[in-house]
Amino acid sequence: MNNLTNSHAIVKDVGLTLLAEGKTIRIKAHGYSMFPSIRPGSLILIEPLNVKGIPHEGEIIAIRREAGLIVHRLSKILYKDGVTYYIARGDSNAYADKPVKIDKIAGRIVRAESTGENPVPADISIKKKPTYFINRLRVIGLLVWKKI
Repeated sequence: MNNLTNSHAIVKDVGLTLLAEGKTIRIKAHGYSMFPSIRPGSLILIEPLNVKGIPHEGEIIAIRREAGLIVHRLSKILYKDGVTYYIARGDSNAYADKPVKIDKIAGRIVRAESTGENPVPADISIKKKPTYFINRLRVIGLLVWKKI
């Protein structure tokens, strides 16, 4: 394992440990899956679920994955055979994520801050029906524009 991979794993573990201890963490957003609500470079604050209880549809949540945290909007809650499953989706993603149980949800996004890298304020308001297709077109257009 190289030093960069090792450092990333340590930071991920520290962040997840702090959330498990009930502390709010601040991380930098990467990627365009939540565009335009959260843009790359925004600083987002993730609060543990135990502060306000279970998440509701439309809230932005942080889900534990092998590589770290993924921040997407909770799009649906399913109940099957007495088990609750949560389905999230990025605001500009073509498809929803695989269902997860509550133990995979690390926290909810409670605030986002603009930075010098991204001066546009984030919109973390609850949205039950984001305009996925339009958001995806905007991301494609933005990425094409950056290449020109």
